[in-house]
Amino acid sequence: MAWNEEENARQRARREERLRKEEEEQKRRKLEIAEKQARKMEAFLKEKEKEVLQLQEEAKNFITPENLEARIEECLDNPRNYNFAIDKDGRIVKRTVLS
Repeated sequence: MAWNEEENARQRARREERLRKEEEEQKRRKLEIAEKQARKMEAFLKEKEKEVLQLQEEAKNFITPENLEARIEECLDNPRNYNFAIDKDGRIVKRTVLS
């Protein structure tokens, strides 16, 4: 009977040790997942901030009712001809004359 008590105590100690290790492993995994999620969120926020800055920069060139007259004058002063042909390599082959 004493041997059985010793064996039960030994098994209980092993089980408690295994459960403690599993709990530590689970805590470690949760921490890793939280850190990974935080890094992912930080990268996402940086990307969105970069995108916002790019859009703000592009917005400086938008045509608004306030700058419409100036943009029309600018286009009339500097006409561009988009009537041309290109070859397969993207080089301009033939261009028409502006009238």
